[in-house]
Amino acid sequence: MKLNLTKPLVVFDLETTGLDLVKDRIIQISYIKVNPDGSEERVNKFINPEKPIPAEVEQLTGISNDDVKDAPTFKQIAAELSAKFTGCDFAGFNSNHFDVPLLAEEFLRAGVDFDFSKCRLIDAQTIFHKMERRNLAAAYKFYCGRKMEDDFEAHRADQDTEATYRVLQAELDHYAPGSPAALDDDTHVLHNDMEELAEFSKVNQNVDFAGRIVWKDMVDAKGNAILDQNGNPTRQEYFNFGKYKGWAVVDVLQRDPGYYSWMLTSDFTYNTKQVLTRIRLRHFNNK
Repeated sequence: MKLNLTKPLVVFDLETTGLDLVKDRIIQISYIKVNPDGSEERVNKFINPEKPIPAEVEQLTGISNDDVKDAPTFKQIAAELSAKFTGCDFAGFNSNHFDVPLLAEEFLRAGVDFDFSKCRLIDAQTIFHKMERRNLAAAYKFYCGRKMEDDFEAHRADQDTEATYRVLQAELDHYAPGSPAALDDDTHVLHNDMEELAEFSKVNQNVDFAGRIVWKDMVDAKGNAILDQNGNPTRQEYFNFGKYKGWAVVDVLQRDPGYYSWMLTSDFTYNTKQVLTRIRLRHFNNK
């Protein structure tokens, strides 16, 4: 199914030195930029992580230190990527849990403040897990009718990106209104709409990508939900870890101002620190 786009969609995948958002780095980025007119741009880049690639990662991905030694660093291409990605939505496989958070970290480390909060984030894995609950290879077999190993080389970002793009298109075909899957169960319907897909891809209430700060609905003294002018629940940011878990962030900033300084100098992601700083600035500017 051709995607129904109102703005460009970047379908992407990363290969990295590991899974730590703070310590690990990107070694390969691949993306397909799909435009509303149906045109597509495919880009695949190796990136010098400025640190050795662990042996287990080299074995898994087939990407060696020699492959990336002459490649640009992320900082060298950050501005170019930001320009390419501005005004786009994003899609990937497990992207909302890992690829988007790590990409955000790399942008911030490079001094580029790319605001993912303005993007719709669509995760084909979340859609798949909510509908069928399996992995990318099974998703490819289920939706595309072929074995992934027959069509692609495993654990390469460009190959996984291509597979993810095909899975996303096939998911929309499979769960389209009027399809056999939709007729079995009215809840098994997906519309070709990026806003709906982004909302469906959400699995948590995280404010920052790492989940250190989460959204909670505000309630009054009687425990009733406080609604905004449109009748929707009003939400507020709360800490989701440590001694202030369950506390509103603004309350902690007032009660214990040193907590903000501690977080900024501790081993939290740049994104978490950025979100905390935005909350602090908003709070004090509204006083």
